[in-house]
Amino acid sequence: MPAVPPSPQSPLKLPSDQDASGRTLGAEEIELVSQAIRSGTLTSTKGSFTKTLERDFAALLGARHAYACASGTAAIHCAVAAIDPEPGDEIVTTPITDMGALTPILYQGAIPVFADVDPRTCNVTARTIEARLSPRTKAIVVTHLFGNPCEMEDVVALANQRGIPVIEDCAQAFLARASGRTVGTLGAIGCFSLQQGKHVTTGEGGLVVTDSADYARRMFLFINKAWGYGDAKPDHTFLALNYRISELQGAVALAQLAKLEDVVRLRRGMAERLTKALEGVAGISVPWVAPQNSHVYWKYCLRVDGRILAGGSPGLAAALKDYDVASVPRYIQKPAFECEIFREQRTFGHSRFPFTLARPEAVDYARERFPGTYEALEGVLVLPWNERYTEEHVDYLASSIRQAATRLAGAKVR
Repeated sequence: MPAVPPSPQSPLKLPSDQDASGRTLGAEEIELVSQAIRSGTLTSTKGSFTKTLERDFAALLGARHAYACASGTAAIHCAVAAIDPEPGDEIVTTPITDMGALTPILYQGAIPVFADVDPRTCNVTARTIEARLSPRTKAIVVTHLFGNPCEMEDVVALANQRGIPVIEDCAQAFLARASGRTVGTLGAIGCFSLQQGKHVTTGEGGLVVTDSADYARRMFLFINKAWGYGDAKPDHTFLALNYRISELQGAVALAQLAKLEDVVRLRRGMAERLTKALEGVAGISVPWVAPQNSHVYWKYCLRVDGRILAGGSPGLAAALKDYDVASVPRYIQKPAFECEIFREQRTFGHSRFPFTLARPEAVDYARERFPGTYEALEGVLVLPWNERYTEEHVDYLASSIRQAATRLAGAKVR
């Protein structure tokens, strides 16, 4: 491996997905946005860019239907609305996720029921999901966290046995594969995010995919205030929102989509280099991926053993600041159910709805129910990652981690 400056006084600046240094935005996006502006048609109900994006995304994934929407949160909301839960129905999901994947469940009057996770991946499993199923379970939401797929064969088999649809949260997992299939196509509905840091970005935006004509119709309507554009006699057929994107976002996403396979290839290639470079570093474990799955590295996550490295994950994060590496210990600071919205049941005014309809066990967040969740959050360290990393960046990152870990291991011994 090439020599890397070991001194904190000469750090190498890493590309960031929060600006142009870590993004693939360029002439292609500018050209398509210019075409959209020159057309004068910026609404996706009349334009062509968003429709082309939907067609091409469905084809890329091998799904029958795809629709663009306003955000990854909107994508989850569309999926839950398509499942159409009754008030008080339960949807089993993960406690390690963005709140945007949980609030849509509450907005549709259903109860998020949290399953524990595998601490190696921070993902739910068929075993942890099964422990939380009840006669009131309406759906299961699995999140392919960090771009590392859940073990979907077992999850889908369990869901099929019970007749429960699976919603895949693929916000961080564009083109990841589970058991030979692209995530988003293994369950009933797949949900994707186009937020700033994702594999495909329009700043904000989302996509939903499905093979079901019924779910596709419900999601199309939900995006459009339940107005049946193209129907012989359209009407507002049920309670729904305006979750459309504009043609400007559609144009950017269409240009980005053409780059997606290269983006994934680059992320994977550099991740493999970092994994090899970190072999044998005491107190650090590299990402674990099920043999039948492929990871697409939205982020690269280490597991840090606090018994070996002083301060554990937060200690390593603090040490890496000396090298200008801005890592995030724990990913989220606490499980979702410890946030005030769940702890105090803060929803609509003072009503506590839909928690007022919940079974006591469904909202029992006792720590002993979630050993994997607490272990996962305690040990995980999220490293910055994007498709602009070069070998030089990865080698510098690996050297920084090795040096920081050596210092912390020495401090632990003392």
